[in-house]
Amino acid sequence: MHLGKVGSTLQWEQNQAFVQSIKTKPCNIIQHALHHCFIPFCIFHPECPPMGLEGLKIDDFQLHGSTTKRYGLGAHRGRLNIQAGLYEDDLHDGAWCAGIDDPLQWFEVDARRLTKFTGVVTQGRNSLWSSDWVTSYKVMFSNDSHTWKTLKNGSEDMIFSANKEKEIPVRNVFPAPVIARYIRVNPQSWFGSGSVCMRVEILGCPMPDPNNYYHRRNEVITTDDLDFRHHGYKEMRQLMKVVNDMCPNITRIYNIGKSHAGLKLYAIEISDNPGEHEVGEPEFRYTAGSHGNEALGRELLLLLMQFMCLEYLSGNQRIRHLVEETRIHLLPSVNPDGYEKAFEAGSELSGWSLGRWSNDGIDIHHNFPDLNSILWELEAMKRVPRKMFSHLPIPEWYLSSNASVALETRALIAWMEKMPFVLGGNLQGGELVVTFPYDRTRSQWVAREQTPTPDDHVFRWLAFSYASTHRLMTDASRRVCHTEDFAKEDGTINGASWHTAAGSMNDFSYLHTNCFELSMYVGCDKFPHENELPEEWENNRESLLVFMEQVHRGIKGVVRDLQGRGIANATISVEGISHDIHTAADGDYWRLLNPGEYQVIARAEGYSLSTRKCEVGYEMGATRCDFTIGRTNLSRIKEIMEKFNKQPIRLSARQLQAMRSRRLGT
Repeated sequence: MHLGKVGSTLQWEQNQAFVQSIKTKPCNIIQHALHHCFIPFCIFHPECPPMGLEGLKIDDFQLHGSTTKRYGLGAHRGRLNIQAGLYEDDLHDGAWCAGIDDPLQWFEVDARRLTKFTGVVTQGRNSLWSSDWVTSYKVMFSNDSHTWKTLKNGSEDMIFSANKEKEIPVRNVFPAPVIARYIRVNPQSWFGSGSVCMRVEILGCPMPDPNNYYHRRNEVITTDDLDFRHHGYKEMRQLMKVVNDMCPNITRIYNIGKSHAGLKLYAIEISDNPGEHEVGEPEFRYTAGSHGNEALGRELLLLLMQFMCLEYLSGNQRIRHLVEETRIHLLPSVNPDGYEKAFEAGSELSGWSLGRWSNDGIDIHHNFPDLNSILWELEAMKRVPRKMFSHLPIPEWYLSSNASVALETRALIAWMEKMPFVLGGNLQGGELVVTFPYDRTRSQWVAREQTPTPDDHVFRWLAFSYASTHRLMTDASRRVCHTEDFAKEDGTINGASWHTAAGSMNDFSYLHTNCFELSMYVGCDKFPHENELPEEWENNRESLLVFMEQVHRGIKGVVRDLQGRGIANATISVEGISHDIHTAADGDYWRLLNPGEYQVIARAEGYSLSTRKCEVGYEMGATRCDFTIGRTNLSRIKEIMEKFNKQPIRLSARQLQAMRSRRLGT
C-alpha cells in the first residue's frame, strides 16, 4: 500500500508485478556465455534487497529508538550481524536495547526518501553474557514521522513471529509492499529472561527521485561489465571455464585438492605462459573463502579474473604488463563446503557464523602448524641455527593421519610448498582492515600484543599499499564496522595486536616458505546482497591490483655456479634481517624489501658464500642482484672421495708439488 493512496494500491502493485515479470537483466559478454541474461529479473528478486543497515549504507542518524538502555545499546547498534565488544559496559554493544521493557517501544529507520518496503530481518543481541531477543513484533509506517499506520491483517494488527534465539536471523516478508519514508519495528513479546533487544535489516527499494541529492551523493556506479552475482559451486566452476575459454592463451584452470565433501579446490592461473614457471618471474597468489560464509572475497576474485581477462583482450597496458611479468594464481574458494551452507541460507539469513568452518568443524585459516612457538622456544634457549632463519620444518605430529588437520589445509600446504610464491593475500570478511604477521602473541596468555616479524617494515608497507588504495579503509570519517576504528591506524594492524591466533596461514607462510602473506578484510558485511557487489568491486578493485604489483618490489636474481647453472635451495640472507629466503628450482629468487641499500649474502651447501651490495629504489620494479658462487675445497674433496668409493687418493710426486705451489702462490 501507499500511505494516503490506499484506493489505488492493488492496481498499482499489479502493474508493478507485471513490469517486473517481463523485465530481463542486461546482458554482458560474461553473462551471455553463462546463459543467464534472459532470465526474468523477478525470479531472482522476489522482494527488495536490504537497505544497508548491515552494509553501513544507512547512517547512524537515520536510526532511532523509542528509549535506550545506554549509549552502547543505542539505535545505531541495531544493525544486523553487528558484533559486540568483550565487556558489558562497552561503548560498542551488540544490539539496540530499549530502556523500558514494554510493548510501546520501537526501532525506527528513516529511509530519507519514499521507499517500497517489502520485509524485515531480525536477530537478538550479540553478547557473551546476556540472552536477549524479541519473539514477535508489529510494523508501522509513516511519511512524516508523526502520523503512523500499522500493517494490518484484515482489521487486526499484523503480528510477525521473530526470533527463537539470539543469533539466527529471521526474515518476514510483507503480504504486499508498502510505500513510505519511515518504518518502525514495534516489539510485542520477548524472551522471558531477557530484555527488548534487536538487530535489524530492512528490505526496501528506493522509489525514483531525481531530486534526492542525498541518495545520488552516496551512489557508487561501476563501468566494468562483469557478472555481479553470487555463484554457487557449479556456477563458480562454469564462470572460471568461461574466463578460460575467452582467454586461453593467458589462463589455466587446475585444482589443488579436494574438500571434506569431495568438492575440488579450483584455482585459475593468469600468466603469458600458463602452466610453467619462468625464470626470473615472481609468483603471486590470492585466496578467499577459508571461512566459507565470507562470500565477498570469493566474488571479488571471480570478478578479478573476469576483469583481467577482458582488460588484457582490450589492450590495457597496465594489465598486460602485470600478466606478462607475473605468474598469478587465484583460488576463490578454499572452503566450498562451508560456502554452500551459507549460500543455501542466503545473504541475509546465513548469520555471522553459518558455513564458517569446514565440514569437519575446523577453522581452516587457523589450522596450520604453530611454528611460532617452536621458533620462540629455540630463541629462548639460544639454539636457532642459521638454517632456521626461514623454512622451519613442519612438526611430525602434524603430519600424522590422526592429527586434527582439515583436508583443505593439507591441500593448501602442499600447494604452498610446490609453488615458489613470493607474495600472497587471503581475502576475509566482516571488517575493513589489512592484518600482517605475526598473528600470535609472543607472550603466553596475552590476548593482544604487538608482535612484529623481522620484516615488519616491509609488511607495514604491503598492508598500507592495499588499505590506502581502498575506497573506505583509511577514511577517518567512515563508521566503524563493529567495535574497532582501524582507520585511525591507516586501515592496517599487526594481527597479534588485534587478537592472538595460533597456527594462522600468514604466520605459517612466513616461517615455512618464502611467501609473505597478509589478510585483507574487505567489507563489514561478510555476505553482501548481490546488488551491493558492484560497489564492493569498486571499493576493492584498485587495491587488488596495487597489491599484486608489490610482488615486484625489492631485489631479485639468480644464484649460479661457475658453469652458469642455477643452484636450487640456495639461501639468500640480508644483513640485519634475521629471516632468509631460498632460491627456486632454477636458482632464481625474489626478496621483498623496502627502498634502501642492503648487504646481501648468497650461500649454498658445498659452495663458498658471496656478498653483494644491492640497492632498492623507490620506483616500481625489483633490482637485479645475481650471484655466482664456486664449490668449496671441502665439497670438492668429498666429491672426489665419493667417486673413488671413499678410498685414500694416491697422488704422484708431481701432483703433490703442484698443490704445494698453489698453496704458496708460486
